[in-house]
Amino acid sequence: MRATTPPSICLLRLSALGDVTHVLPLIHTLRRAWPEAPITWVIGRGEQKLLDGLPGVEFIVYDKKTGLAGMRALRRSLAGRRFDVLLQLQVSARANLLSAFIPARRRIGYDRSRSKELHGLFINERIPDRPGIHVLDAIGSFCEPLGLQRAEVTWDLPVPDEAHAWARAQWPEDGLRTLAISPCSSHALRNWRPERYAAVADHARDQGWRVVLLGGRSTLERETTDAILAAMRPMAPGDAVLDLVGKDTLKQLPALLARADLLMTPDSGPMHIANAMGTKVLGLHAASNPRRSGPYSDIRFCADRYDDAARKYLGKPAAALKWGTKIEHEGVMDLVTVEDGVAAFERCRASLG
Repeated sequence: MRATTPPSICLLRLSALGDVTHVLPLIHTLRRAWPEAPITWVIGRGEQKLLDGLPGVEFIVYDKKTGLAGMRALRRSLAGRRFDVLLQLQVSARANLLSAFIPARRRIGYDRSRSKELHGLFINERIPDRPGIHVLDAIGSFCEPLGLQRAEVTWDLPVPDEAHAWARAQWPEDGLRTLAISPCSSHALRNWRPERYAAVADHARDQGWRVVLLGGRSTLERETTDAILAAMRPMAPGDAVLDLVGKDTLKQLPALLARADLLMTPDSGPMHIANAMGTKVLGLHAASNPRRSGPYSDIRFCADRYDDAARKYLGKPAAALKWGTKIEHEGVMDLVTVEDGVAAFERCRASLG
């Protein structure tokens, strides 16, 4: 039953960038129902930087590196407070233990099929068990024990005007379509070979598209980008290839992605941020199922070899696997061919007219 007075709500979701992006529609559902309800979100440091400025939400940052001492510090910071509801949106062992340091009357967690790491010991209510749904829809259903229904999916990522201005300055409004490539996931076994990215990038350039390379400041992302550039055909002066890897901030990334016509990426945070910003996504999937964790709004432009991976590495079709099974085996992404990437690019190009 829906509360008649706005409850005080705490959300616990520390990471990762894509997953906290998936939480935004839930936040907006809660805000529409209870505009005055105090909402607190216990979140990771980098994730808070992405979402900083989200209206009506108090962020409390928990740094994973602080371990148990950080958990105790969190409890001290909440001294004298008790939430009506804790939405425990993460089932990792760390998040489950951290939730025990948050005082709350109702502790809502996942259904049994999604529970792991002793999740059930830290909650006293569960969301409905609906197999075969996207991660975002599972998170969205956390409003249902509160008597609400999510009527629409709204992201409204908080991106400041100065971030959009910076993104506009990176390439001209010259009529060229733009393919952005964010080549690295935080899960290395989801990553594609640099020479395959290069082949699709060359194809896009042949069609008159600009190519923009995006990524963070890690050594892996820099080395992968350098390998892509080295594998691409020699570029004549004026060729539309732009290397922005390591040059943007977490606030500028969504603005850059919003300027692209298409993002090519493995299952990663930028995939979901781009989707939230309204950009089409060419997701590269073999290690994960795009129907569960691909770009939520539209998976038509994904290169999907998840079923092939299930048959090769697990000896059964994808339909026979437990929903959410990841197939992160060495070489699994080699199942996604250059031809798959080019075909997905062409499906998108045709849709744009």
